[in-house]
Amino acid sequence: MGQIQHILAATDLSSRSLEAVDRGFQLAAEHGARCTVLHALGLDALAPMRALLGDRLDGVSTRLLDNARGELAQAVAGPVSARGVQPQLQVAEGLASDVVPRHVAEHGADLVVVGAHGSGFLQRMLLGSTTSHLLRKIRSPVLVVKQEPRHAYRRALVPVDFSVGSRLSIETARRLAPGADLLLLHVFEVPFEGKMRFAGVGDDVVRQYRDEMCERCARQLHELAAAAGLRAADYSAVVLHGDAVREIVTHEERDRCDLIVMGKHGTHVTEELLLGSVTQRVLAESRGDVLVVVDP
Repeated sequence: MGQIQHILAATDLSSRSLEAVDRGFQLAAEHGARCTVLHALGLDALAPMRALLGDRLDGVSTRLLDNARGELAQAVAGPVSARGVQPQLQVAEGLASDVVPRHVAEHGADLVVVGAHGSGFLQRMLLGSTTSHLLRKIRSPVLVVKQEPRHAYRRALVPVDFSVGSRLSIETARRLAPGADLLLLHVFEVPFEGKMRFAGVGDDVVRQYRDEMCERCARQLHELAAAAGLRAADYSAVVLHGDAVREIVTHEERDRCDLIVMGKHGTHVTEELLLGSVTQRVLAESRGDVLVVVDP
């Protein structure tokens, strides 16, 4: 992710998605970037009414589009005046899951900002079907906004698994939130620990192996931070043994992180199903905003 020059904020005009637009304005002001606000109007549902409406269908579609443009202009008027951003407003026909990726492919965007939808069980399972579709299709970084943007990001948590995209996640976090404190977190499990115990390997041996692995991962984490251009004073690092999702969510709350930056793993079938199980679960269980970076 290079310099942020163009931010695309997608909204369905709900209150949660308008919080995402407000965050998009805030980031555009911070980075001096231009901002596009896109609203997808799903007129596909009118197609079955063609037999009933006949030639009037086009007129109905035009009025709906004009009305949507007015609603969009009215909805973003407050945040625009507050942050001094003059966005380009666009309303397009079609479903957001198709319109937004197509717009990114045709016009480009350094960052796509969307709101998290759903609550309770639905949010835990899907995070909102439109958001999940966008995360699967878009190759630009996607910021999923969950909270009202009261201030610039102050503390960013970057879970690191030492995959190819880990360095990119660190670099992206630094570019998006240059003023935020960075917390790099690596959570590991001891390979075959259960089988070793089953085979009678003593707890002291397993513990020693776990300690050695923790030290090795800590060195690797600091080497990765240096490769990403960070100095020792630029970040803090934590290496833990345990469940990745539980530790990520725990540290988000304990260390008051308002942004999580992590990679999107998987391709083809696995990507369609999970987006990477850890990323998907963090998206569902975290409280703050999550920036999903494409893992090359």
